[in-house]
Amino acid sequence: RRYLTDPVVHSVDPSAGAVTTMEHHVLHVHGADKHAATTEIAARDGRVIMFLDTKHAVDRLTQDLLNSGVRAAALHGGKSQPQRTRTLAQFKTGHVTVLVATNVAARGIHVDNLDLVVNVDPPTDHKDYLHRGGRTARAGESGSVVTLVTPNQRRNMVRLMSDAGIRPQTTQIRSGDEALSRITGAQAPSGIPVVITAPVVERPQRSASPRGRRRPSSATRRAPVRQSVFDAAA
Repeated sequence: RRYLTDPVVHSVDPSAGAVTTMEHHVLHVHGADKHAATTEIAARDGRVIMFLDTKHAVDRLTQDLLNSGVRAAALHGGKSQPQRTRTLAQFKTGHVTVLVATNVAARGIHVDNLDLVVNVDPPTDHKDYLHRGGRTARAGESGSVVTLVTPNQRRNMVRLMSDAGIRPQTTQIRSGDEALSRITGAQAPSGIPVVITAPVVERPQRSASPRGRRRPSSATRRAPVRQSVFDAAA
């Protein structure tokens, strides 16, 4: 107020996103069917972030999805910074369609037009839930947060949603159900294993020397000098 005249103010999205622009779904699933339902959700058309609790679980699910024909990549604290940067770039460009992550990806990552976040493992804290869900519904856009809940997790999930001030839509689902497809876009995977390769970076070509001729190597340049010395001695 003292020094600025007519300042312009800029702000960014809150880390937790806007709860009012999200749809919140709790999907009750039996433990034996959870993996199949997760794979069908991952095979949807469009990108999705899937959250699990541990690095081991992330790596295992990522490999299972790749074997099922889903273009998935893992993101967790065990990855180096270059690996994480490359994975996020592949996800943002669509080279990878499923990002399987621990909470390391739940804060500070912005991806445009991401309309679905799936809690494969429900978070233990309502703040973690909001940060995970905040990867969708950015900048006023809408999005869905889906949490897969097995029977022994239902009571804790009710408490978590109450703490977060959210009243989710609760649905009993099984893999292959119409309801699962309607809520998440789930579909059967191709079953053809895929391998995610790093994009090829083209190296710039070296410019030619003047007059279009290559410069001789140092060895070539020295050779006539040695020859002239030999001839003089002869």
